[in-house]
Amino acid sequence: MANSSSKSLRILYAAGPGNVIGTYKYWLNGQDDPSQVCVTYSGQFYDICRTLNAEAYIISSFRQKEFLRDGQFTIEHRPIKFKNTSGILYHLNQVWYGIGLISSALIWKANVAVVNEGTTHWFILSILPYLGVKVVPSLHCTLWRKYIPLTTTEKLIARLNRHFFARGCSAILAASTDISKQVQECAGSQSRPIFEFLPLYRRAVFDGIASPSEQHLPFIVLFVGRIEPCKGVFDLLKIAQRFLSEGRQDIKFEICGTGSALETLRFAAKQSKVDSFFVCHGYCNQPKMREMLSRAHIVIVPTTTAFIEGFCQVVAEGVLAARPVVTSSVIPALSYVSDAVVEVQPDDVEGYGDALLKLCSDRKFYEQKCQACLQVQEQFYDISKSWGTALKSVLKTIL
Repeated sequence: MANSSSKSLRILYAAGPGNVIGTYKYWLNGQDDPSQVCVTYSGQFYDICRTLNAEAYIISSFRQKEFLRDGQFTIEHRPIKFKNTSGILYHLNQVWYGIGLISSALIWKANVAVVNEGTTHWFILSILPYLGVKVVPSLHCTLWRKYIPLTTTEKLIARLNRHFFARGCSAILAASTDISKQVQECAGSQSRPIFEFLPLYRRAVFDGIASPSEQHLPFIVLFVGRIEPCKGVFDLLKIAQRFLSEGRQDIKFEICGTGSALETLRFAAKQSKVDSFFVCHGYCNQPKMREMLSRAHIVIVPTTTAFIEGFCQVVAEGVLAARPVVTSSVIPALSYVSDAVVEVQPDDVEGYGDALLKLCSDRKFYEQKCQACLQVQEQFYDISKSWGTALKSVLKTIL
């Protein structure tokens, strides 16, 4: 059984689906992982462990199984089997993976478990405090969809999670105020202390990005994210089709990201004869994203109400590149940068198209939004607002 009274700090970190071994190798060389635009959470975690002289067991669900032990760090890629299942099989999979994490925490004698959302159902972890392991959930998405009523299954899971958020964990890390509100609702306003954080970026990533081309020819709209229907990419295709019918081929869509619908989207764009100004680039690493941001005039985030969002880092990245963002209140990040955003009603495809036309044609309005970006950038460079600082505060508080 884990020994919570041990003098050494032993942290099990369930890090989600990221390539934490790859990030670790960059971290050892004093570098950020170039696969991400922001400073990775696992990179911040390694910094904390070094600062606190803590031993750590990091488990990721990254698709490629791998194991590494190096000094104070034990790092494992433990893929989730049958990851793309749904229905009862999905929930059984979540429970089984959670049991595996509990077993690892006890065998390794962890005294703290930091667990990212999506790893398992939270109520599964409620047993750990009784076995001497303090639990800190790290929430990067809301608990449920913001504008769609909960299903019967979602209501049941929320009721099962109530005890965990009220008494079963030591503190909670939350990526936005939207998440904090749902946790408090789930816990009956009796949740454990909540520590909010923001994504962290390096100035060097955005330094030197030139102002958008004043000629606006073509006017480039950048989408970055998963290529799935719930992320609004097919709504963008509808907008491109609308612009084609109106003779507006001066507005170009650059689509960055991968997903199950990527090839379907490419084929649909070709069939609609908009592929000359609706270009799907696939995955883009940090240097490529810098290039794409440099070319873009605006960033669009048309996520639909069907998606569970927690913050949406793409919004911050658009603002840091001084590119106005078009999005809706589905995206929690909106409230942090509202002056730099053109807000559209959720799922309003025509409204998104109208917003693009206004930014393209109204130069004064566009420049006002660009200037507003400059006023809200500093919060994303501030390490005191980062996940790492929040976690460090939690560890010092509970231990």
